[in-house]
Amino acid sequence: MCSLSLFHYSEYLVTAINNPRSLSLDSFLLNHSFEYNLAALSSWVEFTLEKLLFPELKQITWLSTVGLLMVIFGDCLRKAAMLTAGSNFNHIVQNEKSDTHTLVTSGVYGWFRHPSYVGWFYWSIGTQVLLCNPVCVVGYALASWRFFRERIEEEEITLIHFFGEEYLEYKRKVPSGLPFIKGVKVEL
Repeated sequence: MCSLSLFHYSEYLVTAINNPRSLSLDSFLLNHSFEYNLAALSSWVEFTLEKLLFPELKQITWLSTVGLLMVIFGDCLRKAAMLTAGSNFNHIVQNEKSDTHTLVTSGVYGWFRHPSYVGWFYWSIGTQVLLCNPVCVVGYALASWRFFRERIEEEEITLIHFFGEEYLEYKRKVPSGLPFIKGVKVEL
C-alpha cells in the first residue's frame, strides 16, 4: 500500500511542479483505466488467497527485497523522466504540438526513448514480486508489455509527425528501453 500510495501521490506532485497547467485530480492516475483497477484488485485477491492457503509463499524475504528494489528503481526512473521532460511531459499523448514542445534527448532520455514507460513497467512488475504474487507477476508483465507496445507505437507516430528526421535519428540511436519493443516501423 505504501508503494502504491507513494506512486500515485508523486505522480500528482511531479505534475504540479513540472506542468501545473495540466494539473487535475486525474494527475493522481487513480482512475487510470478499468484494466488498471482490475489488476490492482487481482493483486490483492491473489495475495490474500495465497497468504491464507500457502503462507510460506509470502515469506520469501530475498524475493520481496528484489521486488522492493524494482519498485524503487522503476518509480525513480519514471519521476526522473517526468522531471527531465519538464512541461513536455503529459499523462495523455498529445495530438497537437505546442509552441514550447521540444524533443527531450538528454538525461534519462539519453538511455531510453521512453524512460517513464520503462519505469512504470518495472515498478508494476516489482509490486507483484514484492508481494510474492506469481500469477500477477506474469499477468502484470504481459499486460504492461502489451499496453506499452501499443502506446509506444501510437506515441512515436505523433513524435515523428512533430519532429520528423530529428526524432527518427534519435530513434535509431536510443533503444525504447522495454524488452522486444522497437517502436513504430518506418518505411523509407
